[in-house]
Formats: sequence, C-alpha cells, structure tokens
Amino acid sequence: MTLSNKQKVAIAAIVILGALAGAAMLMTGRSPDSADAGHGHGHEETAGHDDEEHHGKEAAAGHKEPEGHGDKEHAHGAKEEKQERVELSAGQIEAAGIEQQVAGSARVQVTLQLPGEIRFNEDRTAHVVPRLAGVVESVPVQLGQQVRKGQLLAVIASTALSEQRSELLTAQRRLELARSTYEREEKLWKDRISAEQDYQQARTAWQEARIAVQNAQQKLGAVGATNASGALNQFELRAPFEGTIVEKHMALGEAVREDANVFTLSDLSSVWAEMAVPAQDIDKVRVGGKVLVTSTASSVKAEGTVSYVGSLIGEQTRTAKARVTLANPQLAWRPGLFVTMTVIAQEVEAPVSVRAEAVQTLDDRSVVFLAVPGGFVAQPVTVGRRGGPFVEITQGLAPGARYASSNTYVLKSELGKAGASHTH
Repeated sequence: MTLSNKQKVAIAAIVILGALAGAAMLMTGRSPDSADAGHGHGHEETAGHDDEEHHGKEAAAGHKEPEGHGDKEHAHGAKEEKQERVELSAGQIEAAGIEQQVAGSARVQVTLQLPGEIRFNEDRTAHVVPRLAGVVESVPVQLGQQVRKGQLLAVIASTALSEQRSELLTAQRRLELARSTYEREEKLWKDRISAEQDYQQARTAWQEARIAVQNAQQKLGAVGATNASGALNQFELRAPFEGTIVEKHMALGEAVREDANVFTLSDLSSVWAEMAVPAQDIDKVRVGGKVLVTSTASSVKAEGTVSYVGSLIGEQTRTAKARVTLANPQLAWRPGLFVTMTVIAQEVEAPVSVRAEAVQTLDDRSVVFLAVPGGFVAQPVTVGRRGGPFVEITQGLAPGARYASSNTYVLKSELGKAGASHTH
C-alpha cells in the first residue's frame, strides 16, 4: 500500500512524540501512574507524619483538653450539688421555726378522699303541712328563725275543721244524754219498775255515744287540732320539735291546700355529710369507719363515723351513697356546702416514715430535707402510702436519718432563690 505524504508526516510526528515521552520517563524513573500513586502516597505519609508530629507535640495538650472539660463538668455538678443544699446556722433554723425529727417506723393511715356535700339530717327535718285546707290568718314566725317544740307557726281558718269540731260537740252532748238515760233505766230495772229490755237499750245507746265521741276526737287528733278554745274554724299549726325554719311557703291571707308544704323545719345541731363512693372503692367504706370532713371554704374540720352505706349501685353514676352524721353545735356546717371527706380505710405499720409536712416537691421530685452540718440537703425519696400525720418512705431514706419535719417550705423557698441567682 502506498502512503501519501500527509500520512507519512503524521506517522513521523507520532513517533517523535513517543520518543520524547519515553525520554521524559527515563529521566524521572517513574511512569505517570506511579507518579500519581507516589504523589498520593507521599501525601498520605506527610499527613500521617504531620498527625504523628502533631500528636507528639500536642499530645499533652490534647489530653489536657478532655481533662479540662471534665473539670468543667465536675464544677457544674458541684454547683448543682451546692444548689440542693441550704446553708443555715442554728440561730436561723430556730428563727424559721424548723423542727427536726428522726425517720422511723409509724402507723400510716391508708385513706380515700372523696367529694361530699353537707345535707339536712332527714331524721331531724320535718316538712310541715296543714293537713286541712283553709286561709292563713296569721304567721308569727320568720324564715331562719329558731323555734322551740310546740311553738305557734301559723293560724289557719278551715271550714273542714269547723265541721269536725261541731261533730265532736254534738257527740259529747249525745253522750251526756245517753249516760243519764242509762243511769235512770238501770235504777228502774233494779227496782223492778221497768223491763230489762229498756235497760239494755239504754246501755247500748250510751256505749254508741261514747264511741262517737272517741271517733270525733281521733279525727281532730289526726290533723293536729285540739278542742276549740275560741273559734271553731281556727287551726293552730305548731312546731313538731325544736329547730330552725329553713323554708317558708305561706303568707297572710293565702289559701293553702291540706297537703301543701308550708314550712320546712330542721334541727341543724346535727347534719349529714354525704359522699358518692365509686364501685371499686365500696369495700373501703364501712359503717363505723372513721372519716375526716374538711372544707376549702373555711378552716373548720370535723371527725365522724360512717352511719350508712347504700346497698345499691346507681345505674348511671356507678356509685353508692354513704353518709356521716356530724354534730353541728356552732352551726358551722351549712347544708349545701361542698366538702372533702377523707375515709380512713386502714392503718398499717410503715418501717420508714416521716411527717407529712416534711415532704416537698422539687422539679417533679419528692424530697426530704436531711439535716447536715451547717444546714440541710434536699434528699430525693420515693413516697409510699400516705394518710394521717405520717407518710411512708420506700426509697431514699434510711431509718434514723434526721430530717426537717416542719416549715420545710422555707427551705424550698431558699433553694428556689439559689436556683434563680445561679441561672442569672
């Protein structure tokens, strides 16, 4: 094949370039690939050497940096620990009224708190009704007035009462006549002047007259009316027992029905505290059990015993009613007042316990302030059963540990101040 001049020139140029490249490689002693690899290896060695040199020269400094960081964490932890400590002298502790006791075993009351309400003692509450229809002629008492047993509450004019009293008077007159006739016939029969039949008839008439009088008297007694001392139609409504008029539904000149509730009278010296007991807690509430009744509306407290526990569970509420009868001599417990009822279910022996007021809450933790030289330290604890004056401690406190048992809110406040200043 014959090559053209251009092809010959191109081949010659390629050969010349190849020769030049080979000469360059011979001068350096490395191929391009090896040069690149060597260059990379040298770079790695240099980097490694630099690291080693850096490690060698700055090893101590590098080691000191974590050590310094640990010191900072330790210092920070020391500050937190110091924040949990309250520095107080003996004089300051005494001035703050902080008392100290030793943790130990005590009887802890297992309690159940339920909402309740003060109600009238229905055994000592009466809904007074006239039992006779009529018109009110006078009402000498006022709402809220304290009345004694038998005191006049109202006077009602009743036509039905007038008829009943007239019936009694008629029966009494007939009784007098029947008795005199019987006595006369008895004498005549004994003297053999009249027949025995006349005597028997007179005795029967006398007995019937006595029955009629008794019947008329019992009718008056059923409505609480007595024999007429004045007008035949006047009915006197009187208090059935000593108490307070808590409701009044009648006024002068008003017409009232025989079954109208015109007065509600209650003896407030005794009231009921009622509570709704959930079905799951019904076994903890028993008749005779102790209950502490308190109210947020006042500082009055009272202790009583469960006098009644309902035997039925409400279909809608799923609760049973229970009540406590409370003495109320000062009338401090008013019907309608909402109260908190703490039922003492049982008492157990707790190996480690503290006073209830000794436990405070810090950052969602329960703590007890332990006495240490120069003040107190907030010790996190786990609270178990509580009730009454003591609280069971299940973790965090050993028997015999000395702790602040009163006015611990002062110590909590001091910790809050220290935390605020530290944050600032």
